[in-house]
Amino acid sequence: MNPEPTRTEGGAAGLPVSVRDLHKTFRDQEVLRGIQIDIRAGELFVIMGPSGSGKSVFLRQLIGLEQPSSGQVLVDGQPVSDEARERFRIAMVFQSGGLLNSLTVAENVGLFLSEHRLRKPDEISRIVEEKLQLVQLPAGTADKYPPELSGGMRKRVAIARALTMDPQLILFDEPTAELDPLVAVAIGREILRLNRQTHATTVVVTHDRDLAFGIAHRIAFLAEGRIQAIGTPTEIRATPLPLLQQFLAADFTP
Repeated sequence: MNPEPTRTEGGAAGLPVSVRDLHKTFRDQEVLRGIQIDIRAGELFVIMGPSGSGKSVFLRQLIGLEQPSSGQVLVDGQPVSDEARERFRIAMVFQSGGLLNSLTVAENVGLFLSEHRLRKPDEISRIVEEKLQLVQLPAGTADKYPPELSGGMRKRVAIARALTMDPQLILFDEPTAELDPLVAVAIGREILRLNRQTHATTVVVTHDRDLAFGIAHRIAFLAEGRIQAIGTPTEIRATPLPLLQQFLAADFTP
């Protein structure tokens, strides 16, 4: 993967995201402590940090699955809410993939469209086939069940399902977790390729340093509940912050 991807122009489909003084507290534990971020439309933005730094909690605030204790998340200038999620096309690929083992791959990918009756059955079949091709899954995958697939293939199916709504904003929670290094590289390349092809604003949360530096336009380093540094991969590598340099040297102690 190119360590400094070139951003493709013309990402009109993407949505800008602004985070303003975001705090999240569970009981007496402050997990997020005043986060400020601006993510550009069409950007591939990576939030990188060690386990336990609040990355997944932050992602849930971004998509509105949890409400912040204070502060605000704005998508295209509007607060994240049920109304905003209905107006905008926002998708999330969960760490586990969230596939249903009782459904075929095709049924999993088309589930959102069929449950909400957004398309006729023949249209859903066409869209499912298109999205499975988009994530480069081999012919015959549609009729298989998730337990029959490798970890990397299940990740691609989860991505295909998210793509059925043609998202303007897509979020990935630890997309390379539990994958072997070669498969992790392939999934990273897939995320980068899809960002360039769809122009959707893409936010990736990860502790995988190779993934972060391999795909990001910009990286935010999150540790101790705060954004400690933000910049291009080159700028992040050169940042003389002890917490960051310890993390990059695989020497971080939470």
